[in-house]
Amino acid sequence: MPAAALDVTYDDVVEAMVRIADGVVRTPCHESAALSELCGATIFSKAEYLQRTGSFKERGARNALLQLEASARTRGVVAASAGNHALALAYHGRDLGIPVTVVMPKGAPLVKQVRCAHYGARVLLHGDTIADAKVKADELAKADGLAYVHGFNDAAIIAGAGTVGLEILDQVPRVDAIVVPVGGAGLIAGVALAVKEAHPNVQVVGVEPARCASLMKAMEAGKPVNAFDGPTLADGLAVPQVGDRAFAIARERVDRVVSVSEEDISLAILRLVELEKGVVEGARAAPLAGFLAGKLPFLKGKRV
Repeated sequence: MPAAALDVTYDDVVEAMVRIADGVVRTPCHESAALSELCGATIFSKAEYLQRTGSFKERGARNALLQLEASARTRGVVAASAGNHALALAYHGRDLGIPVTVVMPKGAPLVKQVRCAHYGARVLLHGDTIADAKVKADELAKADGLAYVHGFNDAAIIAGAGTVGLEILDQVPRVDAIVVPVGGAGLIAGVALAVKEAHPNVQVVGVEPARCASLMKAMEAGKPVNAFDGPTLADGLAVPQVGDRAFAIARERVDRVVSVSEEDISLAILRLVELEKGVVEGARAAPLAGFLAGKLPFLKGKRV
């Protein structure tokens, strides 16, 4: 196995679950009769949008912040993010008394920029993509002595994300598969690491926008490559290139990756409004889009 994968273990995920337990929401994972009928499988929906800032990113952010040395906590952290990672760091940084600077692409959703500032973070806009923003964030980390917290490739971030998988195993008896939205691959890496260790027969499947099929392209190339092909409604998944650590973990454990169109994502958002009475962003809707696009026929009749 690639060396980069060896520094994140199943035990790290278990330890993260204990470490962050009093600071994040243990979100419900409810069975949806309406989605099950629509998809032809027994569908359970893990409601990570019920986290305080609206995404699973809080798990990794809190796990990373809690492991900082005292001097680093005093100086603060910096990160590049299109929104959700930035929000998570801002919220938990405020809660833990750690200064946070976030660098966001100029096109980052305004509501996320405003909320980060509301939580007390220093918000800077730079460039058109996350890659551009990271260049600036790296400069700040060096100049100001800030700890850089990578949104999807940091070991503590991946371990924190993996706690989603542990909760699903506890909440859904006899689960056959877990379908995960993919951006930088930190979430699917963490989930696959947690799930495959305990239940190797559970399938872990990724869904990503066709306009930024970063993990699929990396799987084909055997290494992370730039896969950005234009903006996507799933802006939270618009990561041009998966992280090398996340990829090293995911390539050994993820069973399959599929891509979906912008139309598929749009329809999935609509169906979640109609059938689940929940308004979610494009990234959250990607797994359902995989079903609606007919990309997951091998999951028919399964507990997903």
